[in-house]
Amino acid sequence: MEFVIVVAALVVVALVVGGVLLVRPRAGRPRPPVERPSERAGGATAVDEADAGAPPAERAPPVEVPPQRPAVEIEKPPPGAGRLVRLRARLARSQTTFGKTLLGLLSRETLDDDAWEEIEDTLITADMGTTVARQVTDDLRTRVQVLGTRTPGEVRDMLKEELVKQIGPDLDRSLHTETPGERPAVLMVVGVNGTGKTTTCGKLGRVLVGDGKTVLLGAADTFRAAAADQLETWGSRVGAQVVRRDEGADPASVAFDAVKQGIDTKVDVVIVDTAGRLHTKTGLMDELGKVKRVVEKQAMVDEVLLVLDATTGQNGMQQARVFAEVVNITGVVLTKLDGTAKGGIVVQVQRELGVPVKLVGLGEGPDDLAPFEPEAFVDAILGE
Repeated sequence: MEFVIVVAALVVVALVVGGVLLVRPRAGRPRPPVERPSERAGGATAVDEADAGAPPAERAPPVEVPPQRPAVEIEKPPPGAGRLVRLRARLARSQTTFGKTLLGLLSRETLDDDAWEEIEDTLITADMGTTVARQVTDDLRTRVQVLGTRTPGEVRDMLKEELVKQIGPDLDRSLHTETPGERPAVLMVVGVNGTGKTTTCGKLGRVLVGDGKTVLLGAADTFRAAAADQLETWGSRVGAQVVRRDEGADPASVAFDAVKQGIDTKVDVVIVDTAGRLHTKTGLMDELGKVKRVVEKQAMVDEVLLVLDATTGQNGMQQARVFAEVVNITGVVLTKLDGTAKGGIVVQVQRELGVPVKLVGLGEGPDDLAPFEPEAFVDAILGE
């Protein structure tokens, strides 16, 4: 009996010792601490924990953050006043031959009929038009007869005075950008393909921003996607708003939306670029009239500027006449005037249309559009 009790006691002791050994961790192999989600590097989320247990193929791809687009630096263009004087050298390069020829002829000791005929031909060659060239020649001939002897300075002053008179120093060449009330001034820009019309809109926006105006550009040339892209580029450089629609959209609708946004955002000037229509296509010209009528349902059109390429001569005059019949042209922008010796087109355009040349393009640079000043123009023609 005592033997059985001893054996049972040993069995109990053995069971207790074995249980303790099973519970204690083995020496030298400590368990890793339990890792909490909040203690992981980077603060892993529940989604991270789920992905960690998923097969590699099922894990969510890492999110790529696109690089930020560099901000366009807003430029501060120079004001419009005095630009033609600053750009006079470019004008002189193309026009000086015309001026020097006239000065040389008028400086001869004796001016016979052949000399006066040569003076008239020089004026006609400069695209001044036959009627104007004959009138200028007759006026100069009378003044020479009165003066008698002529010094080079007197000849230059006489010729300058006559040319300035023909160009029209008293014409109102200002852009009508001031309006009563709070509505913006609305400027429509028209012209055929290739005259630099859309570029002129962008440069005109720069001129007005340089003069302290806020500007909105309306891309109503919806037949050419590049036109809207060009305007956006011009607008972004000076902080001007741009209204555009998909290619092929109704031009009148785009022009209407542009003016409406201009009214809502209280800008000073809205410039509407229209499609470069070929003057031989009557339907497209009628559409140009429609654009103007639709815009005027909510705001008066203050300026309709016709863009003409100064190098096209008589062809440009034909274009001008057709546009003048469709919309009420209020002013002319002569582009590429630095690339032609035919500066007399300024006089002819004004005579034909009865409206002044208000702006001239004198290069490819962003600030090469200048308000037209008759005296500075003639000085450039005649040289120092």
